[in-house]
Amino acid sequence: AVLPERLQRREAERQQGVERQRQKKEAQVVKEEQSEFFLAAFAREREAVESLLATGALEEAAARLQALQKLLTDSVRFLAPYEVRQGQEAVARLQGDLAARRQQLQPKKKFAFRSLKRLRRCRVRLRGNPNTLRVRDCRGCTLLCGPVSTSVLVDGCSDCLLALACQQLRTHRTRGCRFYVQVTSRAVIEACSEVSFAPYSWSYPGIEGDFESSGLDRDSNNWNLVDDFDWLATDKPSPNWSVIPEQERITCWD
Repeated sequence: AVLPERLQRREAERQQGVERQRQKKEAQVVKEEQSEFFLAAFAREREAVESLLATGALEEAAARLQALQKLLTDSVRFLAPYEVRQGQEAVARLQGDLAARRQQLQPKKKFAFRSLKRLRRCRVRLRGNPNTLRVRDCRGCTLLCGPVSTSVLVDGCSDCLLALACQQLRTHRTRGCRFYVQVTSRAVIEACSEVSFAPYSWSYPGIEGDFESSGLDRDSNNWNLVDDFDWLATDKPSPNWSVIPEQERITCWD
């Protein structure tokens, strides 16, 4: 009587193992199918945006580009890290192309710090709706900026406080900075350390009109979704960035 019971138990364990393997294989197949569907859909949408940019249909191109970013954001959970990075780079390139075409067809004001040789421990308030923004080599500065229509690049900065609203935020070679952001895509950091993020909270009279003219969606804010190009592990968070605790966030900027 003992032998059949033992055999039955072993058979049940074997069947459970077979079922686990089957489920694992099915999950892998689903993941591969999802990845293939994403790549095909992403390629179609990218080509559509490129065609619209070439013909000058900028508003439609901007809307399709936002949809392309949403497709990428919604698909991150089943994509390989290199697929996420390639997608982000493609979106960044298209956003740059869109900004360039807007300048060609409808020139807008642009702000950059390149004309200043030294920008140390300054406080800059930039109201209005710049097209693009580049911040380089700042030390101990505070920058409060109105909504930027396309992209913001922060490069080589340290110990700064920045309030930024934009489609895309790219940060290079930066450390010890705090970012208060409204960003419609996922922020990207590279060669950065000790940077932290919180939702955009700066305000001034007329900011709602600037948001409207910028084309940014106030209801879309991925302030806490950050892609670290130096940290590709998916099972552990990047040690290079963090979220600013609520009790430590700035609420009054005057």
